[in-house]
Amino acid sequence: MAACYFRRSIASQLSRILDLPPESLIKSISAVPVSKNRQVADFQLFVDSVTGNRSSGHSKADLQLQAQKLAEKLNCDTIVSEISIGSGTVNFKINRELLAKTVLQHVFNDGSEYGIRSELFSALPKRKIVVEFSSPNIAKKFHIGHLRSTIIGNFIANLKEALGHQVTRINYLGDWGMQFGLLGAGFQQFGSEEKLKSTALQHLFEVYVQVNKAAQDENVKKMAQDFFKKLEAREAQVLSLWQRFRNFSIEEYVHIYKRLGVHFDEYSGESFYHEKSQEVLKMLDKKGLLQKTGEGTGIVDLSEKRDLSSCSVVARSDGTSLYITRDLAAAIDRMNTYNFDTMIYVTDKSQSSHFQKLFQILKLMDYEWAERCQHVPFGLVQGMKTRSGEVVFLEDVLDEARTRMLQNMASAKTTKELENPLETAEMVGLAALIIQDFKGHLLSDYQFSWDRVLQSRGDTGVFLQYTHARLHSLEQMCGNGQLANFNAACLQDPQALSILQHLLRYDEVLYKSSEDLQPKHIVSYLLTLSHLAGAAHETLHVKGSAPEIAQARLCLFQAARLVLANGMKLLGITPVLKM
Repeated sequence: MAACYFRRSIASQLSRILDLPPESLIKSISAVPVSKNRQVADFQLFVDSVTGNRSSGHSKADLQLQAQKLAEKLNCDTIVSEISIGSGTVNFKINRELLAKTVLQHVFNDGSEYGIRSELFSALPKRKIVVEFSSPNIAKKFHIGHLRSTIIGNFIANLKEALGHQVTRINYLGDWGMQFGLLGAGFQQFGSEEKLKSTALQHLFEVYVQVNKAAQDENVKKMAQDFFKKLEAREAQVLSLWQRFRNFSIEEYVHIYKRLGVHFDEYSGESFYHEKSQEVLKMLDKKGLLQKTGEGTGIVDLSEKRDLSSCSVVARSDGTSLYITRDLAAAIDRMNTYNFDTMIYVTDKSQSSHFQKLFQILKLMDYEWAERCQHVPFGLVQGMKTRSGEVVFLEDVLDEARTRMLQNMASAKTTKELENPLETAEMVGLAALIIQDFKGHLLSDYQFSWDRVLQSRGDTGVFLQYTHARLHSLEQMCGNGQLANFNAACLQDPQALSILQHLLRYDEVLYKSSEDLQPKHIVSYLLTLSHLAGAAHETLHVKGSAPEIAQARLCLFQAARLVLANGMKLLGITPVLKM
């Protein structure tokens, strides 16, 4: 990684003056973000990060003085061509030709590992990581609410995998519980074998709506309870019907996951832990953690003073398991199976309290690894409707994004002749949905707007795809850049330098996202990269320029496209080559 080479060089000079090991200085030297008023510096060191004054409330004047004293002791060399001071910072400008040569060389040599093959990650041990995400309820069509969990979980798994960790992707299906008593009873009354075979989830959804209307009827209630009891007792006929609901559901989900470009290593579900949850209740009892209320409900006291001011219900009065009990059994089973270092659950923020309780109970059960379980919560999407009105199902949204994208592409003057316009529209539409979702902090709710999502200019997924396709077509037209014979002196225009400076920062951005698991850092970086590449494309012409200049510019644009593609793939987007 180019930035590492420069950071190391700056750190080794600083280490001699500050009498600190160079390794401890690396993370304090950061690439300067590109801004409109074109900074001359490429790297900066915040003085308070190395002089131990962070919390001692030093005044700006003090910091400025320290920066000045430090800068006076430093010398320019073959790598650093200029040293200056900013507000509490020492700034370093890299030799311009060396900057161009080193950055492009590293982008081409490291390929898909550019930014990852960095010393920012080298000290991180390789871990076993389990990510549980998506997790829809079977026998229901894939709800739009599950889109966020699916794409966020996919991003986290992609990022962790790219960083060399061993990742297991688990889809923990909601495939057990009282609602299946209701659905089973409903199917026996209103179900059709024929419809189940042709449009399984749509039909089961209709049955569920019908039976729900009658759910207050004592007869229907009793049928539902009887069906679920038989299911818990593993009665063959009832179990076989439930198994078919489950298989049909997974079949339809796999089709949707394929459209989203998402895969899982394991399709698990609450049903797997129905029996194991009884073992958990016995363990809780044995440890003296299980208490009974007057009504016979099983609870665990979570309060500090042991006064039941905070508790969690873990069993119904009839002894049947609850969602949290099955989650406890699943967590213990996964530890036994995968021996994970970290387990990440991706669900909406309404489940935060559930996971707090889950991790607390595991700690009370003396599982020290409970500390390594993490909940990544996200906010809600508001106002997502298709043309036909209120939207419920994800497939409708994917179809709508594809249709609208096709129309936009058909009316755009720049659209190329495409072999498969439908496939391109699908990939661009999905990019649009993902970028809209990932732009802000995951915990925030956001207002969905089709017009904003599908704009081809501005900060959208469509714009990223358009930039990638445009840069790819430049390569097709002018041939691929050949590193061996490009002259770095030809890349000294402000627009070229801005792209080079921006490429320097990629590893820091990846590091930030790997720390807080927020995709917004990568999204913001890629949008800036696309704006910079777009502006440069307008002024730094390849066609019609002298061969040496054309060759150097082509290398620059190719490097920008490669990093853009790498980042898009981490986010779960397939870059298109034409649009």
